[in-house]
Amino acid sequence: MEFARAHVLVCGGTGCTSSGSQKIIHEFENQLAANGLEKEVKVIKTGCFGLCALGPVVVVYPEGAFYSMVKVEDVEEIVTEHLLKGRIVKRLLYEETVEDNTIKSLNEVDFYKKQRRIALRNCGVINPENIEEYIAIDGYQALGKVLTSMTPEQVIDEIKESGLRGRGGAGFSTGMKWMFTARADGSNGKYVCCNADEGDPGAFMDRSILEGDPHAVIEAMAIAAYAVGADQGYIYIRAEYPIAVKRLQIAIDQAKEYGLLGEHIFGTDFSFNLEIRLGAGAFVCGEETALMTSIEGHRGEPRPRPPFPANKGLWQKPTLLNNVETYANITQIINNGAEWFQSIGTEKSKGTKVFALGGKIKNTGLVEIPMGTTLREIVEEIGGGIPNGKKFKAAQTGGPSGGCIPASLIDTKIDYDSLIEIGSMMGSGGLIVMDEDTCMVDIAKFFLEFTVDESCGKCTPCRVGTKRMLEILERITKGKGTVEDLDRLEVLAQSIKSAALCGLGQTAPNPVLSTLRYFRDEYMAHVVDKRCPAGVCKDLLSFRIDEGKCKGCGICAKNCPVGAISGQVKQPYHINPDVCVKCGVCMSKCPFKAIANK
Repeated sequence: MEFARAHVLVCGGTGCTSSGSQKIIHEFENQLAANGLEKEVKVIKTGCFGLCALGPVVVVYPEGAFYSMVKVEDVEEIVTEHLLKGRIVKRLLYEETVEDNTIKSLNEVDFYKKQRRIALRNCGVINPENIEEYIAIDGYQALGKVLTSMTPEQVIDEIKESGLRGRGGAGFSTGMKWMFTARADGSNGKYVCCNADEGDPGAFMDRSILEGDPHAVIEAMAIAAYAVGADQGYIYIRAEYPIAVKRLQIAIDQAKEYGLLGEHIFGTDFSFNLEIRLGAGAFVCGEETALMTSIEGHRGEPRPRPPFPANKGLWQKPTLLNNVETYANITQIINNGAEWFQSIGTEKSKGTKVFALGGKIKNTGLVEIPMGTTLREIVEEIGGGIPNGKKFKAAQTGGPSGGCIPASLIDTKIDYDSLIEIGSMMGSGGLIVMDEDTCMVDIAKFFLEFTVDESCGKCTPCRVGTKRMLEILERITKGKGTVEDLDRLEVLAQSIKSAALCGLGQTAPNPVLSTLRYFRDEYMAHVVDKRCPAGVCKDLLSFRIDEGKCKGCGICAKNCPVGAISGQVKQPYHINPDVCVKCGVCMSKCPFKAIANK
């Protein structure tokens, strides 16, 4: 066997792939061959490294050189200088990995040092399309341990004792869910399902796990099937995730080839088969009963509960459903023990949580933090703070089902109970950061527009109620709202929460309720003063030029796309409100800050 003296890890996640990482891989192979290094240096396509803001990412070992925002034309220099001559290309290094001409470990970098990667442990580390790399780092060891030395009851007890709660949003005890399914009558068969229908705007946690470490989910599903008494599994994933679907299918085929799926796994009486089912991208199919209805080949609509899926799920048979991130924790609990997992996190929220960190933040990307980490640590340390010197205003957790956390609560601990207490929720893991230029009324309207569009229409509270709420918000952002509208919003919101059929409808009002709770002054400015303090709602804007500040340079007039600004050089200019389209270009271009909106 030939051993490489250096390894070049290239991110093959969706973000970096869209930025051309596949071309970078091909160029590395060409340049290595041209320099006679193809046998000495191995190029590996991995999953996401997490720091998506700096992609495409290339990491070269054994030095651990973290090259960021790499272009195809940079590859020749990395090969000839670094890999051939041993001289690291400093201009391409992620600046925070260098201190006093010494390359720091990634664990010393602000973005990584407060993270703890359990669900993401193999992402950016192994080639997800090579089962042997997964096996080399203890892959399928947990399944072997379970099948040869543990009873199903012992497996369930271990998961219960660990304190693992479902990472799909609700936070229900994973062990309890497994126990309920195991106790259900399985004389006609049982199923194990994985919810990979990640639909929250800005969320890409599950996608990245499946792209970077698909075998971890497959192994965990086999363990779950053994524990509850199932022999068939389905992974429900949206078709908009082509890379994840491809790698998942490769992983399933490889597991079958190695005898890790199929009949008599590890020479035991346990058999388990796994198939992929593609979703068409309906947000409602993230709800468990709608997901199962879709797998059955019907329109994805939720069913009343009870009966719960543990008793009557897929094809009316007992069914266990967990999401991708939940499964990604299972093998580590089995290998390291429940007490190890319990030692991480808070009293009621054990382990870690993966977040897709986005919005007005320097370090957008994928982060995994121990439960109990504060929002401030995520925003200011891991996230690198707000760009352009702006102030932090709020963070939205839980997507359309969650709520906004104001700056006054930035020291809130991120765990299930703390977030619910302040009117938000964990959700699947989207975390959108907003700065002072964000209109909170507009944010509430954005999430409600999404919910209205994605409602399946089966129940009246969600189908009609959310539409009425959206109409009120649209009136408010157009300057036609009243104070009474705020009361109507709250009454409608509470009615929908209590009467909607499924979780989508029950949580749809959360963004509105949380913004009303913490940013009511902005709503009042919209309905009383007919003004948008953040300058976002166009119908409430009125641009004017401060004659005292205007130097008469004419830059605003030159840049106005509709010719609404006139004047003479060295004299104050004026804006014609009847022509102005309120695009804000003039304000952004004025070097003297002489233009403002009322």
